Amino acid sequence: MFALNLNKRTMPIFYGKAALIDYLKSIKTQNSTIGFVPTMGALHQGHLSLMQQSLAENDTTVVSIFVNPTQFNNSEDLSKYPRTLEADIAKINGLSTDIVLYAPSVDDIYDGKVLSQAFDFDGLENQMEGKFRPGHFDGVGTIVKRLFEIVTPTNAYFGEKDFQQLQIVKKMVKKNKLEVNVIGCAIFRESNGLAMSSRNERLTAQQRADGSLILKTLNHAKEKFKTNSATAVTQWVEKSFSASTSFELEYFQIADETTLRPCLRKSSTKKYRAFIAVTVNNIRLIDTISLN
Repeated sequence: MFALNLNKRTMPIFYGKAALIDYLKSIKTQNSTIGFVPTMGALHQGHLSLMQQSLAENDTTVVSIFVNPTQFNNSEDLSKYPRTLEADIAKINGLSTDIVLYAPSVDDIYDGKVLSQAFDFDGLENQMEGKFRPGHFDGVGTIVKRLFEIVTPTNAYFGEKDFQQLQIVKKMVKKNKLEVNVIGCAIFRESNGLAMSSRNERLTAQQRADGSLILKTLNHAKEKFKTNSATAVTQWVEKSFSASTSFELEYFQIADETTLRPCLRKSSTKKYRAFIAVTVNNIRLIDTISLN
């Protein structure tokens, strides 16, 4: 839990990039650092933990709240994505009034042309989420690159729940020679192990409770992977979810952490990670766990 800041002072909020850029220029010095936490709002304690880390490690922390249309391949998912700006502002103010908030409009980001840039992520975009969400990572690359250009952060913080996204952002930074350090942060979980996500707000209380099955399955898969092949573990997971009346398994994959390619034969020199995506009542939940 996070202690509330009872100071009546409020944080600076910017709705346009020009004013934000001018403000950051006015406070930046040669040796000062800017930490950046990009979000799509509907903030939870996982987001707040990223902000806390940025506050501890940087002179200035900027948080963005922007539901990015170009990373949604499902129009229903975009329309139903929770938008809770007023509550989000209260949560950030409760954590710290030293945070700078950027809450732009679509026009402010895209200047009237809501289109994705085409990226080559060296094949990272073709695995898992990329197979099920065409164009998703072009949208992610487009918005993250644009936000980095606006905020010019020293350090940027991303949760490891979206591990594929984290690797793709790192690849985009490297290929575009951007001067920002991308930091992956541990998954923040609810008390039953369900990975915190803004989409959890759309779950019923029962579905939220049943969500404990996801991490339990990942933990069992981790144990089985010690003595079984990736294929055998995958078959076990698929069989486990076939018996579930709540969740439908979209995919389970054991992959190389670096390339994200499926594990065909285990190697003692590689790091592996299990990835999972499930749906319940058209709500999509993802999770991941390191297997080494």
